[in-house]
Amino acid sequence: MLHDAVNYYHELLNDPDLAQSSLKLLDEGLDRAKLIFGGRRLSPYLRPHFVTEDDFNQVVRVCETVWSAIEKVKDAAVENDSLLDELGLTPIERDLVKIDPGYRAVSPTARLDSFLTEEAYSFVELNGESPAGIAYGDAAFEIFQQLPVMKRFAERYNVRRFEGRPLMLKVLLDCYEEFLGRQPDHPPHIAIVDLKGMPTQKEFELFREYFESQGCPSIIASPDELEFANDRLRVRDFEIDIVYKRLLVNEYLPIIKAQPALLDAYRAGAICMVNSFRSKVIHKKALFAVLTDARYASLFTLDEREAISGHVPWTRRVRPGPSDYYGEPIDLLSFIDERRDRLVLKPNDDYGGHGIYIGWNIDHLGWDEAIHNALANGDYLVQERVPTAREAFPALTPDDTIRFVEQLVDLDPLLFNGKVGSAFTRLSSNELANVTAGGGMVPTFVISKK
Repeated sequence: MLHDAVNYYHELLNDPDLAQSSLKLLDEGLDRAKLIFGGRRLSPYLRPHFVTEDDFNQVVRVCETVWSAIEKVKDAAVENDSLLDELGLTPIERDLVKIDPGYRAVSPTARLDSFLTEEAYSFVELNGESPAGIAYGDAAFEIFQQLPVMKRFAERYNVRRFEGRPLMLKVLLDCYEEFLGRQPDHPPHIAIVDLKGMPTQKEFELFREYFESQGCPSIIASPDELEFANDRLRVRDFEIDIVYKRLLVNEYLPIIKAQPALLDAYRAGAICMVNSFRSKVIHKKALFAVLTDARYASLFTLDEREAISGHVPWTRRVRPGPSDYYGEPIDLLSFIDERRDRLVLKPNDDYGGHGIYIGWNIDHLGWDEAIHNALANGDYLVQERVPTAREAFPALTPDDTIRFVEQLVDLDPLLFNGKVGSAFTRLSSNELANVTAGGGMVPTFVISKK
């Protein structure tokens, strides 16, 4: 059914009037909705990503089962320094993790990056610290569902979209109520906090507009604008109750001594911060090494172990010495050297596709250098290759014509307090389906035949 649906959508684009009117509305919608990332179109495609209801039900079941296992890793890590060692937390990160955020969830909002094929559903990593794309996804849904070609498509297929901003606001309010231990006396003031000049600035504006439309006064602020005095965090005369933290820990640490107000307010329990610094525990990519290591299997239920085995790729931290591959003893460095065509090397804590070595895309000498660099860095992972998804999409050229290009299709379910509530899809012409690295995104519509 999915192939038929995609073919039908593409056939509709053979109508020049339908294609051009849809392209015009898409361009206008992207500008109006601020769907811009770093000054470029975030969604330069004329088709969304379609997932069938049956497939998406599987996605939800697997994501939520694996998420329950991830919560158990957090619980164990907070009490177990050896597990923090395994995850690769630095001393200052450990100090931040030990601060109680005032609510139980480790990452009230998270994103699991994955590939869905006809044969498999596989994760590649988790963004548990500050996942971007929620508001962008909402804006893209609104634009695409109004396109003439989508309206014609919807005459034959049931089409279901998502709305992430209401879920994000509910997460913020639920965490705040848990933080207070009661219902708030007034609509909380929300600060969206990140560094100045970030490429996601437009998304912050979309969130601020939505929060204020729902009665929650909101502001976009950078750490240097924050002041903490008399047990209140503020930006000028705007007092803050909730910090929606889009600031990454790695970006805050270099300025934390010069701009301590955020940390001071958090440590004093004067603000509810979502996600908290504790989310660093599961944001480390070594989380997948813990999930797939038999030494930690006792943390998980049988259902969780089966979900991990079926959908989380084998992962280990890169270091000399013995390890195992699905129970078989191996010398890890020899194994890495011999399995270049099946392995990826990636830093434990980075984003945007930085520092990733894809074994099947480089020669043996390049792989030797990659292993050397990984060992010298001291905080790298090796991860097994997973089946990737590719589809042809109608892409927009610089002169606003349409041509079909094969794209890597990275499906990104968004979790809100452990439940899948939205999703979008990142597309790329190379192995890194990453918006920061130059890819794009489209909304993910769940479809069934009428």
